[in-house]
Amino acid sequence: MGDEIQDILWTHVCDQFREEEGEAVFKNWVAPLIIDSIDNGVLRILAPTAFMRDWVDSHYRDGLMRLVRKENSSIFTLDIVVGPTYRFDAKLQTEKMMRAVSKNVKADDADDALSLGLDPRFTFENFVVGKPNELAYAAALRVAESKEVPFNPLFLYGGVGLGKTHLMHAIAWHIKEHHPEREVIYLSAEKFMYQFIRALRHKDTMSFKEKFRSVDVLMIDDVQFISGKDSTQEEFFHTFNALIDQKKQIILSADKSPSDLSGIEERMRSRLGWGLVADIHPTTYELRLGILQAKAEKLSVMVPKEVLDFLAHKIGSNIRELEGALNRVVAHATLVGRNINIEMAAEVLRDLIRSNDRRVSIDDIQKKVSEHFDIKVADLLSSKRSINVARPRQIAMYLSKVLTTSSLPEIGRKFGGKDHTTVMHAVKKIESMQKEDTSFAEDVDVLKRVLQV
Repeated sequence: MGDEIQDILWTHVCDQFREEEGEAVFKNWVAPLIIDSIDNGVLRILAPTAFMRDWVDSHYRDGLMRLVRKENSSIFTLDIVVGPTYRFDAKLQTEKMMRAVSKNVKADDADDALSLGLDPRFTFENFVVGKPNELAYAAALRVAESKEVPFNPLFLYGGVGLGKTHLMHAIAWHIKEHHPEREVIYLSAEKFMYQFIRALRHKDTMSFKEKFRSVDVLMIDDVQFISGKDSTQEEFFHTFNALIDQKKQIILSADKSPSDLSGIEERMRSRLGWGLVADIHPTTYELRLGILQAKAEKLSVMVPKEVLDFLAHKIGSNIRELEGALNRVVAHATLVGRNINIEMAAEVLRDLIRSNDRRVSIDDIQKKVSEHFDIKVADLLSSKRSINVARPRQIAMYLSKVLTTSSLPEIGRKFGGKDHTTVMHAVKKIESMQKEDTSFAEDVDVLKRVLQV
């Protein structure tokens, strides 16, 4: 395949990836990649470092492969390798990152480009508030507006695509606009780790410490990434304490609450929960509809209410996927010249709708678990404490947490109005039992695989 055609394919893939994952993720992990060749169904991509190759391979390979096959279905393998240095202009890449940083939040050492680019779409004005996210939104706005530190740290957590990063960017934009004198660093946890490892290699840890301990606001996204990274946790622990002592603001996000983060030292988990921990719950139908209405208004496209209602009912996974679905419908209508209606939306989004329809529900889990243990579903919803009912109930609660996007309170309500702490105890109990008893773990795994078919 000619170089020009290859470049066009990769450009299209990059554009779609940026749309789905956001500007920050794209700039940090995919922008530095270079297409090398397409040969016998194998797309070969060059990465500038082994670290970047491994990170992209473990986190973004499937997404990139899906986008590549949309462009060219004859490609069946993605090969990511560390490329020759001449194929990667490190100086040019640094300059690009620097321009992004200078437009956004100030970093102490511009040459290292510590701050990721902020997405201009992610502001408080563009954040649609509903029951699932109202506490997180109010807390984020309070931190952004306050001259004093209201609670430290602010810890935002929730599933993928529910708005954590949007709120993080919104805080940074608000501070930049209203308090430009305050020095802010916003970066991902993996970037923090990368910068720390680089400092160790270059024996320049003092400069690293000064950069991170002299800011007014430190914002770290996806802090679960440092799980199991002992040396990075140690440095983060000391940075955290130094900023707290100076009454500087710390804002963190993760996919789980501090108490549920595995691979994090107990002293670190304790400190993460010192301030305000705000959960962003899975979206409700009302919130999804509000998000779609706001998105359609910004696109300046007339989308019939029944189509928005259809999408709000059918796409229930996360906000990112929801907005992506609307973008696809609008793009198809614009490019092909078709009217937007339910039939057209169903046709354009048939793969996405099919995927959402296949998702496991709590009702499915309760039915399958009750069949497996030969008890009634009503027993799972009851308050019976006999072991032959209590253990299956705990397993069903655990599977509901693992296989659905429902929050702990929502799961509790589906099990006869149980408190969320009961669900949390059940989840931890089953996790512990799986580690201690391999046959029990296999039993739970069988149930999980049956439900995911």
